[in-house]
Amino acid sequence: MRYYDIKNTLEDKYAAISSIFENVPMSADQEAQEDELLALASIYDEEEFRRAESAKEGEIHLCLELPALFKLLVKGQNCSEHHISFLPPLVLSFEFPADYPSASAPVFTLSSKWLTRVQITALCRRLDELWEENQGNVVLFTWMQFLKEETLEFLGIQSPLEIQSIESESGQKQAADVSGEKSKVQDLDPRAVQEVDARTDILTQLLDFDEAQQQKVFDGKVFCCGICYSEKLGSDSLLFKECQHVYCKACMKEYFEIQIRDGKVQCLNCPEPKCMSMATPSQVKLLVGEDEFARYDRLLLQSSLDLMADVVYCPRMSCCMAVMVEPDSTMGICPACRYAFCTLCKRSYHGLSHCIVTADELRSLRDEYISASEEGKKFLEKRFGRRVIQKAVEESFSTEWLKDNCKQCPCCGTNIQKVHGCNKMTCSSCQKYFCWMCLGALSRVNPYSHFNNPNSPCYNQLFQGMDMDEEEGFGSDEDN
Repeated sequence: MRYYDIKNTLEDKYAAISSIFENVPMSADQEAQEDELLALASIYDEEEFRRAESAKEGEIHLCLELPALFKLLVKGQNCSEHHISFLPPLVLSFEFPADYPSASAPVFTLSSKWLTRVQITALCRRLDELWEENQGNVVLFTWMQFLKEETLEFLGIQSPLEIQSIESESGQKQAADVSGEKSKVQDLDPRAVQEVDARTDILTQLLDFDEAQQQKVFDGKVFCCGICYSEKLGSDSLLFKECQHVYCKACMKEYFEIQIRDGKVQCLNCPEPKCMSMATPSQVKLLVGEDEFARYDRLLLQSSLDLMADVVYCPRMSCCMAVMVEPDSTMGICPACRYAFCTLCKRSYHGLSHCIVTADELRSLRDEYISASEEGKKFLEKRFGRRVIQKAVEESFSTEWLKDNCKQCPCCGTNIQKVHGCNKMTCSSCQKYFCWMCLGALSRVNPYSHFNNPNSPCYNQLFQGMDMDEEEGFGSDEDN
């Protein structure tokens, strides 16, 4: 017999056997089980009700309805309080025995991340009581309604819900009983399972789940953008968590990119006037491109380092690496280029010697010293030396006095003070004549022609600015 003949014969036999079993009527329990599973699948979505391929087992995830302003109080080394809207679901895993619901109850386990095993045990026993009250009838829907709507009241859980983390003997973190008392192992129901991830703290798991569920609810709502005034789904919008203002992602993407391009990474706040709620880095990364986010991340780090008193930057223009400075030390050593520098003047490190101040810095040093407090003055004297500070003050005052009372000779640049007399001046250094009014050089032969020429800018201004008494005295001297 050939291979194809054998194959066809086996297929015909399998089809005949299948038709025999298809004609066998289902039992009453099987029909009740199938009807119950179909009803639950039509009521709940796949996230809440998951039916196994065997059709005799499944898993139900039940999120409890928390009252408004529900709080979570975590006790331990550091107590903290958090507002939450969602808690991780209770997970009811079930399997139908052959004689359910006529005789036996579903075989189940009940697990939770935030309830204690004592509390889960109490729920398991209540499910047993509900089966006894409804024996002979399908019971899954009754169990689900009880767990979803009555768990908090049944266990006496009110806001704030207290969660306490303790270290077990194996080093894993477990949620302790609210009363703080350890329960005996024999009093716990083996069907009560406490899901605790040893790698993650219980508080982190609860807050992460709450945030994910709130985002899911937000994504399904419709909001009006405060910038373009168009209505968008929450999945296409951005929520500022501190102020709860909502704008569409398209508007916020353009806004963020402009601010990052201008280097204003500290200004990625809510566009609402006078609102200081800031966008989180994760929100910025979600909207802008890779290059823009890299620039944002770099500038944000730099601005944060600028606010740290123990961080300076390498003064070499080719390096500019951030350098950590030891307390009460003025020496910085760049970890990249190994340049040792003074953290005060940014020049090469000079040990205990005073910082060198240039002539251009004397004036600003004088102003800083005069306006400084007593403590600030002592710091400047320690940094630059008392003699340098005194020199800066004296030279700065001298420079200001010369600027206000003297003019420079146009020929040699010597500072000249005019005490009295006419505007024809003679430099005490080079003996050249010049005009006090316009600082123009005058002729050695006839210097007064500058004041007698009608085309001169100083025409008839030889005695301009002189006092009357001085002018009369000058005239009498000329007569003499």
